[in-house]
Amino acid sequence: MILITGATGTIGSEVVRLLAARGVPHRALTRDPARARFGPGTEVVRGDYDDPSSLNAAVTGVDAVFMVTAPRAASPGAHDLALLAAARAAGVRRAVKLSAIGTGDPGIGPGGAWHVPGEQALRDGPLRWTVLRPSMFASNLLWWAGDIRAGRPVPDQYGGGAQGVIDPSDIAAVAVEALLTDDHHGRTYTLTGPETLALSDMTTLLGKVLGRDVPSVDVTEAESRAFVRSLGIPEEAVDGVLEGLAYVRAGHNAIVTDEVERVLGRPPRTFAQWATEHRAAFE
Repeated sequence: MILITGATGTIGSEVVRLLAARGVPHRALTRDPARARFGPGTEVVRGDYDDPSSLNAAVTGVDAVFMVTAPRAASPGAHDLALLAAARAAGVRRAVKLSAIGTGDPGIGPGGAWHVPGEQALRDGPLRWTVLRPSMFASNLLWWAGDIRAGRPVPDQYGGGAQGVIDPSDIAAVAVEALLTDDHHGRTYTLTGPETLALSDMTTLLGKVLGRDVPSVDVTEAESRAFVRSLGIPEEAVDGVLEGLAYVRAGHNAIVTDEVERVLGRPPRTFAQWATEHRAAFE
Protein backbone atom coordinates (compact mmCIF):
# COMPACT_ATOMS: atom_id res chain seq x y z
CA MET A 1 0.00 0.00 0.00
CA ILE A 2 1.34 3.38 -1.04
CA LEU A 3 0.12 6.70 0.37
CA ILE A 4 0.21 9.69 -1.98
CA THR A 5 0.10 13.13 -0.41
CA GLY A 6 -0.64 16.06 -2.68
CA ALA A 7 -2.79 13.55 -4.54
CA THR A 8 -4.92 16.16 -6.34
CA GLY A 9 -1.90 18.18 -7.50
CA THR A 10 0.15 18.13 -10.69
CA ILE A 11 2.58 15.36 -9.70
CA GLY A 12 0.51 13.54 -7.09
CA SER A 13 -2.43 13.01 -9.41
CA GLU A 14 -0.12 11.51 -12.06
CA VAL A 15 1.46 9.21 -9.45
CA VAL A 16 -2.07 8.04 -8.57
CA ARG A 17 -2.82 7.40 -12.24
CA LEU A 18 0.39 5.43 -12.81
CA LEU A 19 -0.09 3.28 -9.71
CA ALA A 20 -3.70 2.57 -10.67
CA ALA A 21 -2.60 1.55 -14.17
CA ARG A 22 -0.12 -0.91 -12.68
CA GLY A 23 -2.64 -2.31 -10.22
CA VAL A 24 -0.62 -1.23 -7.18
CA PRO A 25 -2.72 -0.70 -4.02
CA HIS A 26 -2.63 2.99 -3.18
CA ARG A 27 -4.30 5.60 -1.03
CA ALA A 28 -4.81 9.27 -1.93
CA LEU A 29 -4.56 11.81 0.89
CA THR A 30 -6.69 14.95 0.60
CA ARG A 31 -8.17 17.52 2.96
CA ASP A 32 -11.63 17.06 1.44
CA PRO A 33 -12.33 13.52 0.19
CA ALA A 34 -15.84 14.51 -0.91
CA ARG A 35 -14.35 16.75 -3.62
CA ALA A 36 -11.71 14.27 -4.81
CA ARG A 37 -12.24 12.60 -8.18
CA PHE A 38 -10.35 9.34 -8.61
CA GLY A 39 -11.04 6.00 -10.23
CA PRO A 40 -12.52 3.01 -8.39
CA GLY A 41 -9.08 1.52 -7.70
CA THR A 42 -7.99 4.48 -5.56
CA GLU A 43 -8.72 4.57 -1.84
CA VAL A 44 -9.30 8.16 -0.70
CA VAL A 45 -8.55 9.24 2.88
CA ARG A 46 -8.77 12.52 4.71
CA GLY A 47 -5.56 14.08 5.95
CA ASP A 48 -4.70 17.41 7.54
CA TYR A 49 -1.16 18.25 8.60
CA ASP A 50 -2.55 20.17 11.56
CA ASP A 51 -4.50 17.09 12.72
CA PRO A 52 -2.01 14.37 13.75
CA SER A 53 -4.79 11.83 14.27
CA SER A 54 -5.77 12.10 10.60
CA LEU A 55 -2.17 11.47 9.52
CA ASN A 56 -1.90 8.50 11.88
CA ALA A 57 -5.00 6.96 10.32
CA ALA A 58 -3.81 7.67 6.78
CA VAL A 59 -0.46 5.86 7.20
CA THR A 60 -1.88 2.79 8.94
CA GLY A 61 -0.98 -0.28 6.89
CA VAL A 62 1.13 1.74 4.44
CA ASP A 63 4.46 0.50 3.06
CA ALA A 64 5.64 3.67 1.29
CA VAL A 65 4.75 7.37 1.29
CA PHE A 66 5.02 9.96 -1.48
CA MET A 67 5.65 13.28 0.26
CA VAL A 68 4.45 16.52 -1.32
CA THR A 69 4.38 19.84 0.52
CA ALA A 70 3.71 22.84 -1.69
CA PRO A 71 5.82 25.99 -1.24
CA ARG A 72 2.65 27.98 -0.60
CA ALA A 73 2.32 26.09 2.69
CA ALA A 74 3.16 28.35 5.62
CA SER A 75 5.64 25.78 6.93
CA PRO A 76 6.55 23.01 4.46
CA GLY A 77 9.18 21.64 6.85
CA ALA A 78 6.64 21.27 9.65
CA HIS A 79 4.32 19.36 7.31
CA ASP A 80 7.13 16.98 6.35
CA LEU A 81 8.09 16.38 9.95
CA ALA A 82 4.47 15.72 10.97
CA LEU A 83 4.01 13.16 8.20
CA LEU A 84 7.32 11.46 8.92
CA ALA A 85 6.50 11.18 12.62
CA ALA A 86 3.25 9.42 11.76
CA ALA A 87 5.00 7.22 9.19
CA ARG A 88 7.70 6.10 11.60
CA ALA A 89 5.14 5.25 14.28
CA ALA A 90 3.14 3.20 11.77
CA GLY A 91 6.14 1.23 10.55
CA VAL A 92 6.25 2.69 7.04
CA ARG A 93 9.38 1.41 5.28
CA ARG A 94 9.99 3.86 2.46
CA ALA A 95 9.46 7.54 1.61
CA VAL A 96 9.97 9.51 -1.60
CA LYS A 97 10.00 13.29 -1.20
CA LEU A 98 9.19 15.79 -3.93
CA SER A 99 11.66 18.62 -3.33
CA ALA A 100 12.96 21.26 -5.78
CA ILE A 101 16.07 21.88 -7.83
CA GLY A 102 18.75 23.83 -5.99
CA THR A 103 17.40 23.07 -2.52
CA GLY A 104 19.94 24.23 0.05
CA ASP A 105 21.67 26.68 -2.29
CA PRO A 106 21.80 30.01 -0.42
CA GLY A 107 21.86 31.88 -3.74
CA ILE A 108 18.20 31.04 -4.26
CA GLY A 109 17.20 32.95 -1.15
CA PRO A 110 14.73 31.75 1.51
CA GLY A 111 12.90 29.59 -1.02
CA GLY A 112 15.97 27.39 -1.27
CA ALA A 113 15.49 26.38 2.36
CA TRP A 114 11.81 25.34 2.13
CA HIS A 115 12.57 21.66 1.65
CA VAL A 116 15.75 21.43 3.71
CA PRO A 117 14.13 20.28 7.01
CA GLY A 118 12.17 17.53 5.28
CA GLU A 119 15.17 16.32 3.31
CA GLN A 120 17.36 16.31 6.42
CA ALA A 121 14.74 14.45 8.46
CA LEU A 122 14.67 11.73 5.83
CA ARG A 123 18.44 11.40 5.82
CA ASP A 124 18.57 11.26 9.60
CA GLY A 125 15.61 8.90 10.01
CA PRO A 126 15.07 5.15 9.73
CA LEU A 127 13.04 5.06 6.51
CA ARG A 128 14.45 4.05 3.13
CA TRP A 129 14.37 7.35 1.25
CA THR A 130 14.70 9.05 -2.12
CA VAL A 131 14.60 12.80 -2.79
CA LEU A 132 13.44 14.20 -6.13
CA ARG A 133 14.57 17.71 -7.08
CA PRO A 134 12.87 18.60 -10.36
CA SER A 135 13.47 21.70 -12.44
CA MET A 136 10.67 23.92 -13.80
CA PHE A 137 7.52 22.00 -14.75
CA ALA A 138 6.43 22.29 -18.39
CA SER A 139 2.91 22.58 -17.00
CA ASN A 140 3.77 25.94 -15.42
CA LEU A 141 2.92 27.42 -18.81
CA LEU A 142 -0.72 26.60 -18.04
CA TRP A 143 -0.69 29.55 -15.63
CA TRP A 144 -0.86 31.75 -18.72
CA ALA A 145 -3.25 29.65 -20.81
CA GLY A 146 -5.89 32.41 -20.64
CA ASP A 147 -3.46 34.99 -21.99
CA ILE A 148 -2.36 32.64 -24.74
CA ARG A 149 -5.93 31.82 -25.77
CA ALA A 150 -6.68 35.54 -25.90
CA GLY A 151 -3.59 36.29 -27.98
CA ARG A 152 -1.92 38.29 -25.22
CA PRO A 153 1.85 37.96 -24.66
CA VAL A 154 3.03 35.68 -21.87
CA PRO A 155 4.72 37.66 -19.07
CA ASP A 156 8.28 36.38 -18.68
CA GLN A 157 8.81 36.13 -14.95
CA TYR A 158 12.23 34.54 -15.56
CA GLY A 159 13.77 37.42 -17.51
CA GLY A 160 15.12 35.19 -20.25
CA GLY A 161 16.76 32.75 -17.87
CA ALA A 162 16.90 29.20 -19.23
CA GLN A 163 15.88 26.10 -17.26
CA GLY A 164 15.90 22.34 -17.79
CA VAL A 165 12.11 22.29 -18.23
CA ILE A 166 10.64 18.87 -17.42
CA ASP A 167 7.37 17.15 -18.27
CA PRO A 168 5.61 16.44 -14.93
CA SER A 169 4.77 12.93 -16.12
CA ASP A 170 8.49 12.12 -16.04
CA ILE A 171 8.74 13.28 -12.43
CA ALA A 172 5.80 11.06 -11.50
CA ALA A 173 7.27 8.09 -13.35
CA VAL A 174 10.55 8.43 -11.44
CA ALA A 175 8.60 8.75 -8.19
CA VAL A 176 6.74 5.51 -8.87
CA GLU A 177 9.97 3.61 -9.52
CA ALA A 178 11.43 4.91 -6.27
CA LEU A 179 8.25 4.07 -4.35
CA LEU A 180 8.15 0.47 -5.53
CA THR A 181 11.71 -0.70 -4.86
CA ASP A 182 14.70 -0.04 -2.62
CA ASP A 183 16.93 0.43 -5.67
CA HIS A 184 16.90 4.20 -5.23
CA HIS A 185 17.48 4.37 -1.48
CA GLY A 186 19.77 7.19 -0.41
CA ARG A 187 19.64 8.96 -3.76
CA THR A 188 18.89 12.61 -4.42
CA TYR A 189 17.89 13.01 -8.07
CA THR A 190 18.01 16.35 -9.88
CA LEU A 191 15.38 15.83 -12.58
CA THR A 192 15.36 17.88 -15.80
CA GLY A 193 14.16 17.66 -19.34
CA PRO A 194 16.56 17.04 -22.23
CA GLU A 195 17.37 20.72 -22.94
CA THR A 196 17.44 24.14 -21.33
CA LEU A 197 14.69 26.52 -22.41
CA ALA A 198 13.89 30.14 -21.67
CA LEU A 199 10.24 31.10 -21.50
CA SER A 200 10.53 32.62 -24.98
CA ASP A 201 11.78 29.24 -26.26
CA MET A 202 8.75 27.56 -24.71
CA THR A 203 6.31 30.00 -26.29
CA THR A 204 8.02 29.60 -29.68
CA LEU A 205 7.69 25.82 -29.47
CA LEU A 206 4.08 26.12 -28.36
CA GLY A 207 3.43 28.49 -31.26
CA LYS A 208 4.66 25.85 -33.69
CA VAL A 209 2.21 23.37 -32.18
CA LEU A 210 -0.67 25.87 -32.39
CA GLY A 211 0.27 27.18 -35.82
CA ARG A 212 0.43 30.82 -34.70
CA ASP A 213 2.74 33.18 -32.88
CA VAL A 214 2.75 33.01 -29.07
CA PRO A 215 4.74 36.05 -27.92
CA SER A 216 6.32 36.69 -24.54
CA VAL A 217 7.11 39.99 -22.85
CA ASP A 218 9.41 41.12 -20.04
CA VAL A 219 7.76 42.26 -16.81
CA THR A 220 8.64 44.79 -14.13
CA GLU A 221 9.45 43.80 -10.56
CA ALA A 222 6.06 45.15 -9.43
CA GLU A 223 4.26 43.03 -12.01
CA SER A 224 6.26 39.99 -10.99
CA ARG A 225 5.41 40.59 -7.32
CA ALA A 226 1.71 40.85 -8.16
CA PHE A 227 1.90 37.56 -10.07
CA VAL A 228 3.56 35.73 -7.17
CA ARG A 229 0.88 36.99 -4.79
CA SER A 230 -1.82 35.79 -7.20
CA LEU A 231 -0.52 32.22 -6.75
CA GLY A 232 -1.53 32.27 -3.09
CA ILE A 233 2.04 32.43 -1.77
CA PRO A 234 2.01 33.72 1.84
CA GLU A 235 3.03 37.37 2.02
CA GLU A 236 6.03 36.59 4.19
CA ALA A 237 7.35 34.25 1.47
CA VAL A 238 6.88 36.55 -1.54
CA ASP A 239 10.35 38.14 -1.33
CA GLY A 240 11.88 34.69 -1.20
CA VAL A 241 10.08 33.63 -4.37
CA LEU A 242 11.26 36.79 -6.12
CA GLU A 243 14.84 35.98 -5.10
CA GLY A 244 14.36 32.57 -6.69
CA LEU A 245 13.19 34.20 -9.92
CA ALA A 246 16.28 36.44 -9.88
CA TYR A 247 18.42 33.30 -9.48
CA VAL A 248 16.90 31.91 -12.68
CA ARG A 249 17.33 35.21 -14.52
CA ALA A 250 21.04 35.11 -13.67
CA GLY A 251 21.35 31.76 -15.44
CA HIS A 252 21.96 29.59 -12.39
CA ASN A 253 19.16 27.14 -13.21
CA ALA A 254 20.36 26.35 -16.74
CA ILE A 255 21.05 22.73 -15.83
CA VAL A 256 20.42 19.44 -17.65
CA THR A 257 21.03 16.02 -16.07
CA ASP A 258 20.67 12.43 -17.26
CA GLU A 259 18.94 11.20 -14.12
CA VAL A 260 15.47 10.71 -15.65
CA GLU A 261 17.02 8.41 -18.26
CA ARG A 262 19.08 6.58 -15.66
CA VAL A 263 15.98 5.73 -13.64
CA LEU A 264 13.47 5.13 -16.44
CA GLY A 265 15.77 3.70 -19.11
CA ARG A 266 14.58 6.21 -21.70
CA PRO A 267 15.25 9.88 -22.45
CA PRO A 268 13.10 12.51 -20.75
CA ARG A 269 10.18 13.83 -22.76
CA THR A 270 10.63 17.11 -24.60
CA PHE A 271 8.66 20.30 -24.05
CA ALA A 272 7.36 19.97 -27.61
CA GLN A 273 5.86 16.58 -26.72
CA TRP A 274 4.19 18.06 -23.65
CA ALA A 275 2.85 21.02 -25.65
CA THR A 276 1.42 18.77 -28.34
CA GLU A 277 -0.43 16.67 -25.76
CA HIS A 278 -1.83 19.79 -24.04
CA ARG A 279 -2.53 21.99 -27.02
CA ALA A 280 -6.29 22.00 -26.30
CA ALA A 281 -5.66 24.04 -23.14
CA PHE A 282 -4.24 26.86 -25.25
CA GLU A 283 -6.68 26.83 -28.18
